[in-house]
Amino acid sequence: MSNELIYFGSFLLFIIGMLSLDLGVFNKKDHEVSLKEALIMSIIWISLALGFYAVIYFKGELLHGITDMARLEEIVRLNKHHIKLIPGDFEASLAVYRHNLSLEFITGYVVEYALSVDNIFVIVLIFTAFGVEKKLYHRVLFWGILGAVIMRFIFIFLGATLIAKFGWILYIFGAFLVYTGVMMFKNRNQDEKIDTQNHAVVRWAQHAFAVWPHYEGNHFFVKKNGKNLVTPLFIVLLVIEFTDLIFAVDSIPAIFAVTKDAYIVFFSNIFAILGLRSMFFLLVNIIHKFHYLKIGLSVLLIFIGAKMLAHDFMDKIGFDTSHSLIIILLILAISVIASLIFPKKEKLSN
Repeated sequence: MSNELIYFGSFLLFIIGMLSLDLGVFNKKDHEVSLKEALIMSIIWISLALGFYAVIYFKGELLHGITDMARLEEIVRLNKHHIKLIPGDFEASLAVYRHNLSLEFITGYVVEYALSVDNIFVIVLIFTAFGVEKKLYHRVLFWGILGAVIMRFIFIFLGATLIAKFGWILYIFGAFLVYTGVMMFKNRNQDEKIDTQNHAVVRWAQHAFAVWPHYEGNHFFVKKNGKNLVTPLFIVLLVIEFTDLIFAVDSIPAIFAVTKDAYIVFFSNIFAILGLRSMFFLLVNIIHKFHYLKIGLSVLLIFIGAKMLAHDFMDKIGFDTSHSLIIILLILAISVIASLIFPKKEKLSN
C-alpha cells in the first residue's frame, strides 16, 4: 500500500471519527447551538487544522513516501512545486520542501475558509426562506457537509487529473475566477432571495420524490399510509448540497492556484468546510455587519484568477506561496476592518 493511501485513509478515518463523536455524543439531541458552543467548536476545528499543518511542517515527506533525492525531485516535478532544491544536500532540500508544503496547506485552508463565508450568507437565506427551526440547523449542516466531503473528493481528484494531462486548463480556471470575482463585485449590493416554490432543486425533487408537505421534527423521511415520503427538511438538505456544489466550482480552482498537490488541496478543503458549521453559528447573527466582505472576496477571487493566468511570469519574478498568503490575509483583514470602522447605514423605514 502506498504512503498516499495510508495518509489519505488515516485522514478519512480521523474525520469520520470526529463527525461520529460530534453527532453521536455532543449533539445527540437537537438544540439551538449557543455562541459558546460555536466558539468551542471553532477553536477545536482550527486547532486540528493547525495541528495538521505542524505534522506536514515536520513530517511532510511521509505523504508521498520521500526517502531520497530522486523521489523528492520526482514529487516536486509532478506537483509543480515552485521551490529550488539544494543539489547534493537531501536534508536541506527536504526542509525546503516541508516548509513549502505546509505553507501551501495553510494558504489553501485560509482561501477556502474565507470563501466559505459567502456560503454562510446563502445558507442563512435558505434556512429562513424554508422556515427551518434553529434547533435543526446543526443536523442539516452535519449531513450537508458530509455530502460536501464526497463531492469535494470527486471534484478535487478529477481536477488534479485534468491539470496533470492538460496544463492549459489552468488558464480556463484563472479566467473563470476573474469573471466570478468581477460578477460578485458587480452584484454585491443586490438582495439575494430564495424562491422556495420555483427553486430548480425544489421543482426537481417534487418530480423525483413523493413529498410530505409538513415538517416531521428532525426526520428527512417519513412513512404515511404505507408510503415512504421525503419531508421538506430533506428538500432543504438537497438545496444546501446544490449550493455547496456551486461554491465548489469557485473554491476548488482557487486552491489549485496555491498548490497542484491534490492531497494538500483535499486536506485544506475538508478542514475548512468542516469548520464551516461552527463558523456558521458564530456569524449567523452578525454576518450582515461585514458588508465589505463581499468586496474583499471578489478581490480575492480576481487576485487568485490573475495569478493563475500569469503563473509563468509570477514564477520568473520569484512570487511564491508566502507572498500569496500575505496578500490574501491583507485583502481579508482590510475588508473586515473597513466593515467595522465604516458600519453600514441602516435604511430608515417609513
